[in-house]
Amino acid sequence: MAVRIVAGMRIHSLEHAPFEGPGRIAAWAAERGHTLSRTALHDGDAPPSLDDFDMLVIMGGPMSIHDHRDHPWLPVEKDFLKTAIGARKPVLGICLGAQLLADVLGGKVFQNPVKEIGWFPVRMLDRSAPFAAFPQQVTVMHWHGDTFTIPEGARRVAESDACANQAFVFGDRVVGLQFHIELEKVGVKDLAAASLDEAGSAPFIQSREQLIAPPPESETAGALLFALLDELAQIGRSGGV
Repeated sequence: MAVRIVAGMRIHSLEHAPFEGPGRIAAWAAERGHTLSRTALHDGDAPPSLDDFDMLVIMGGPMSIHDHRDHPWLPVEKDFLKTAIGARKPVLGICLGAQLLADVLGGKVFQNPVKEIGWFPVRMLDRSAPFAAFPQQVTVMHWHGDTFTIPEGARRVAESDACANQAFVFGDRVVGLQFHIELEKVGVKDLAAASLDEAGSAPFIQSREQLIAPPPESETAGALLFALLDELAQIGRSGGV
């Protein structure tokens, strides 16, 4: 089924660190005629009212989802996510955002056997909606040490050599991506600068020089993100099934 481009939606971004903003999501919203509002949870902002947005994106961050003592807003965010999902809002979580979604949907979040930091391929296991535009394999940016189990009732969508669970879909409108396709070049540089001590040389950890030099095959990430967001927006506008 062809995706109908919708306009005029209110997109809201939940953010956990100053160097992990919406990136390409902001460009998508502007191009499609949507508005984008933002909550800086790390600065003490409160989540929005459900009436104030049509679609939610949850960005990454350097903390663990279990770090409630150091980040007391995490339990508040988790309760908010449960409410947003219950209200059938389209939701996209990226990296930490995906881990938060897995957690509130009943999955487990724990340390991955290895850190995955750099440009590595993911293999798509399920290319049905909202992943119809994705090729069988795509090189994307990774920056994580934790992983998650797939929540009961969700579809496992992607894997990589370093991490078995790279993406999932719950119902028709909740998507978790462990990998990053929202990062523009400046976003990658900001992330590398903020987390420089994590870069290095290991099977799944690239050097800073490699991190800030995206391989040519990664250039499709923006188009794939736009297609994924278009599908979620259409579901949100139509009401879905």
